[in-house]
Amino acid sequence: MKRNLIAYVATLAAFLMLDGLWLGVLMAPTYRELLGPLMLEKPLLVPAAVFYCLYVLGCLMFVVLPALTWQSAARMGALLGLVAYGTYDLTNWATLRGWSVQVSLMDWAWGTFATAVACTVGFLVARKVSGSNS
Repeated sequence: MKRNLIAYVATLAAFLMLDGLWLGVLMAPTYRELLGPLMLEKPLLVPAAVFYCLYVLGCLMFVVLPALTWQSAARMGALLGLVAYGTYDLTNWATLRGWSVQVSLMDWAWGTFATAVACTVGFLVARKVSGSNS
C-alpha cells in the first residue's frame, strides 16, 4: 500500500511539474493565440484537480504498477497518453468550431510525452522505495 501511494504521489508530482511548465510557461501564449475566445481568463481549479487526480490514477493502475521495467513503463505510458490525449484532441477537433488542428497535434504529442515521462518517474520511484533494482 505504501509503495502504491508513493508511486501515485511521484507520478502526480512529475505530471503536474511537466504540465505546469508546458501550460503555464512554454505554451500559454500559443494556446491564447490559437484558441483565443475559447479559453477562460482563469482555469477552473476543481475540474482541473479532478482531471489530474483521475488521470494519474489511470497512469498508476494501467501503467506504473503493472510495468516490469522502466522501459515498459515509458512505452505503456506513451500509449496511454496517445489514447487519452488523442481522444480529447480529436473529439475537440471534430466537434468544436474554432478548435485548431495545430493545438490538437501539439497537445496530443505533449500528452503522449508527458504521460510517458510521468509514468517512468512513478515507476522508478516506486521501484527504488520497494528496494528492487530491476
